[in-house]
Amino acid sequence: MLIIVCFVILYIALLGIFLTIKLNSTGKPKIIVHEDERYYLDPVTEERLPFPPLMSDKEKEIPSKSEKYLSVIIPAYNEELRLPSMLDEALDYLERRSNETINQSSKVDSKVKDVGTSDVTWSCPKGEKFTYEIIIVDDGSRDKTTQIALQYSRKYGTDKVRVLTATKNRGKGGAVRLGVLSARGKLILFADADGATKFGDIEKLENYLYQSTDNEVDLINSIAIGSRAHLERQAMASRSIFRTILMLGFHFVVWFFTVRSVKDTQCGFKMFGRNIARILFNYMHVEKWAFDVELLYLAERINCNIGETAVNWTEIDGSKIVPVFSWLQMGKDVLSICMMYTIGAWTFPVIKDKDIKEKTF
Repeated sequence: MLIIVCFVILYIALLGIFLTIKLNSTGKPKIIVHEDERYYLDPVTEERLPFPPLMSDKEKEIPSKSEKYLSVIIPAYNEELRLPSMLDEALDYLERRSNETINQSSKVDSKVKDVGTSDVTWSCPKGEKFTYEIIIVDDGSRDKTTQIALQYSRKYGTDKVRVLTATKNRGKGGAVRLGVLSARGKLILFADADGATKFGDIEKLENYLYQSTDNEVDLINSIAIGSRAHLERQAMASRSIFRTILMLGFHFVVWFFTVRSVKDTQCGFKMFGRNIARILFNYMHVEKWAFDVELLYLAERINCNIGETAVNWTEIDGSKIVPVFSWLQMGKDVLSICMMYTIGAWTFPVIKDKDIKEKTF
């Protein structure tokens, strides 16, 4: 009898906690962008210029249309040492793509679709139509990350390289969201500042997007993500048993409670169509390391087109992840994601016809 009473008391207590959490939650996150985070600096003229209100953190503000083909978002926290080599590789690649002639060919596949009696090639733009921008988001660094990034703005111009300096450290997810909210691209890639993934592998992500869609609307509502799953055995061989157990445990927690269709949720190399990015990042609550899990969890729930493709990845010294603490923090965040959506404290995106069918590019 005593055991039954204890279970009843526990049930009532948990119910009360869940109801309190749900009643005190707004469902959709309140995104706070400070005034200084709405501007970037032109190091040549020393003017502060406004970012476009891309995805719009204001509910009634009309999202801006894309002005570029590709936006690259690079979250950076105390990355003055690793950032230059990553930017050098990325800009070398992007400049080469933008100067490509029609007869030159990148490795991005194309396909032909029938439109009436004519054939139309559905493929990514080349040469002068391949326009891009890089947004480096300094996530409250204490070193010279912003100053290093501004050197690239001075060299390439602020139409191609912009620096967003956060007023405080938000976490990787928060930094990525700031960059996404300020992006001009039809496709939006976020890539880690360490350059661990070969930058040219964006062609693999583009290949998936163009091979799995045949029109612009589907393209801007699709996601392609880089994966290191094919390197897992090699990684396990070089790690301690304890770290291997933590890694496998985290993967199981992610699979069991949230994301089922993606093997590697944490690879920092993901490409979003503009419209699906607008939807997902406006509903994302988690701003730390596990933000990828929430984004993909939401994408699965709204039946988004998601593709995972193997990329070339090399571990780079200087990781900000603390082996034990960070894995435990991410595990806690994954459990929070599951619980908060299950009890209705956080709400899933409601996809209306205009969200999918309107062209926002």
